[in-house]
Amino acid sequence: MQARILIVDDDLAHRSMLKTLLKSWQYQTLEASDGAEAVKLVKTEGVDVVLSDVRMANVDGLTALASILEYNPALPVILMTAYSSVETAVNALRKGAFDYLIKPLDFTALKDTLKRAYAQSHSTLLPKELRKQVTQARESTPILARSRVMEELLATISQVAPTEATVLICGESGTGKELVVKALHAASARAKEPLIVLNCAALAENLLESELFGHEKGAFTGADKRREGRFVQADGGSLFLDEIGEMPLALQAKLLRVLQEGEVQRVGADQSLHVNVRVFAATNRNLEEEVAAGRFRQDLYFRLNVIRLDVPPLRERLEDIPLLAGHFLELYAERNKKKVQGFAPKVLDRLLRYNWPGNVRELENCVERAVILAKGERIEEADLPKHIGAKERSDTLNPSELAGLTLDAVERLAITKTLEATNANKSETARRLGITRSTLHSKLKKYALEE
Repeated sequence: MQARILIVDDDLAHRSMLKTLLKSWQYQTLEASDGAEAVKLVKTEGVDVVLSDVRMANVDGLTALASILEYNPALPVILMTAYSSVETAVNALRKGAFDYLIKPLDFTALKDTLKRAYAQSHSTLLPKELRKQVTQARESTPILARSRVMEELLATISQVAPTEATVLICGESGTGKELVVKALHAASARAKEPLIVLNCAALAENLLESELFGHEKGAFTGADKRREGRFVQADGGSLFLDEIGEMPLALQAKLLRVLQEGEVQRVGADQSLHVNVRVFAATNRNLEEEVAAGRFRQDLYFRLNVIRLDVPPLRERLEDIPLLAGHFLELYAERNKKKVQGFAPKVLDRLLRYNWPGNVRELENCVERAVILAKGERIEEADLPKHIGAKERSDTLNPSELAGLTLDAVERLAITKTLEATNANKSETARRLGITRSTLHSKLKKYALEE
């Protein structure tokens, strides 16, 4: 397979010359006339090396360098500069550029530098900068992130954690809501006390009530002894109610009473117990819609929603993918006693181009699988599931597809395309289409798209 070099230069003649030269060296080429176009191509096309001028009329090479490395720290970027800006280029090396070349170019040096850059992109090791970022992220927080949206979330966590406020964490499945709870508890005054976790979707209603509040001996069949509930277990510490949107309505009323009065009553008991518990709750449901539909109590929603934290889906924080992938690679290589130390050049590119409907959990599973299947010291494209990044991320419609269609046919096409783009994630499909999940279900039935 030929290496793909992205040539970035606002001088058309110089760009054309480089294109001809690189093709004679058996490279495939892509072209960009400024840094903004270069960043866009890096995100939408498979690129092995970027060869960029520093000075350009619109977005310059240094600005593009920062954006490219933020998106993919493993991608080698070579800068071309005049003698007068060598100091700038040297500074760029400190910021992660692979190398710089002086204009007018020495073609022998260019050929050698491209070979070295391509060899680095095929390195069996994680890039030094990426390895450094993984280490720093692990030391600072249990949440690995470098994207702006996640940095804002971490800042809010640090502000909210020392308080006693009840926190509602919202986000799609697999985004890391439990990690947010752990970070909140670890940075609170209750950090030395227990953090008790209960998944509200995992138990039947009668068992869930007993798990929450405890029961007396003989309270029901099989209750052969008194048992303390999760609230009592968490006394002095924190209680995390995961999937709170799945809690039955009857039990929601009892939970509300505990939150309001700070007292719990075991199933079958006559007296209440006082508890001092900070509550965190999480959901992947839209609780406002659940309240409107009568499936979730409005008063409980307001009681839980003192502070709301929204954990963004992975597709909205692409800059975090190399960091997370590097972490999972090291974790599962060690756990499985494999000598896998890095990614083949196109692997990170494919990871970045995929939509990740399963979010961080899906990425983790993908990297774990790849580590196990890897035959050498790096993860190859063949080690990834075929659907991961195999085609460009897109949920847009080509206008030519709409010509002559009825409105129903257009709606059906929009739903079909969006389902494809989200890998049949119905919650995300509904969000992108601007409709509720129940409306989506009715339209799937109407157009015979329901499985």
